[in-house]
Amino acid sequence: MSKMKAVQVEEAGGPLKLVELDVLQPADGQVRIKVQACGICHSDSLTKEGLWPGLQFPRVPGHEIAGIIDAVGSGVEGWSVGKRVGVGWHGGHCGRCGHCRQGDFVLCEKAQVPGISYNGGYAEFVVAPVEALASIPDDLSDADAAPLLCAGITTYNALRNSGARAGDVVAILGIGGLGHLGVQFARKMGFNTVAIARGQDKAPLAKELGAHHYIDSTTQNIPEELGKLGGAKVILATVTSGKAMSAAVGGLGLNGKMIMVGLSAEPVEVPIAQFIMGRNSIQGWPSGTSADSQDTLAFSALSGVKPMIEEFPLERAAEAYDRMMSGAARFRVVLKVT
Repeated sequence: MSKMKAVQVEEAGGPLKLVELDVLQPADGQVRIKVQACGICHSDSLTKEGLWPGLQFPRVPGHEIAGIIDAVGSGVEGWSVGKRVGVGWHGGHCGRCGHCRQGDFVLCEKAQVPGISYNGGYAEFVVAPVEALASIPDDLSDADAAPLLCAGITTYNALRNSGARAGDVVAILGIGGLGHLGVQFARKMGFNTVAIARGQDKAPLAKELGAHHYIDSTTQNIPEELGKLGGAKVILATVTSGKAMSAAVGGLGLNGKMIMVGLSAEPVEVPIAQFIMGRNSIQGWPSGTSADSQDTLAFSALSGVKPMIEEFPLERAAEAYDRMMSGAARFRVVLKVT
């Protein structure tokens, strides 16, 4: 059996180790992907630190996978060797549980996640179920496609399902790993785009990404500034601070809603009277399916949305992971595998 290079975690909290593993053959309904690039996500800490319930070690992390189909198992239709594909957080579903029967595959009771349920993209090859695949357009590089399969789909899918229409005021709270893509998507969707971040030094970046307006949350009152624009139809909260969300939620306009995609352990306080009289709401949004990933990639290729990335070779995965987790990266980190 042939071998491949991979980076795995052998125990909860253990280091990322470069190892040599067997190259697996795809089973029925699976394909093998020769990985070209794999993004590093903050959620990879669920694997490295052993935080996901039932996680089995050793495990190769990585759920932002871009590559080329190298082999197909029996029963696979519509996907062939040589096809460029991506695999994101949605790494497979059962098709039989209550959620799947209603078409809500992302919330499958037996959902699979690459790098958690099976070995992920910090490796030269990945075997994945066919329902996890998304086609990568020719106009997107592998390195650009990888982060769009997680940070991209999360912000794009939330915005396109928000109910906002072209011309509506849409604010992106935070312009980091998620937010810098959210600003681009909002502008390309035709929204009156507002970027909200800390410090005037972020204003040039916000404008570069396409924001029509910038609010410095350290010196300006967010609800007052959004109120001058008529209030926000949507505030997409990409930050990981409940306090920051609380400070912004008062900027919603009539029938406006805050959509949370950034995880925070802190509660969010809301102005109750405003919420009642303004018919305001708060909603969470959990990424999407492989079909949503494919739509995200297609929209990005057509509109020119691209992640801002730093690239590292697979052999420096531990260094790349530390840079992403420390917040030093600007804004996504990608492993170039082959």
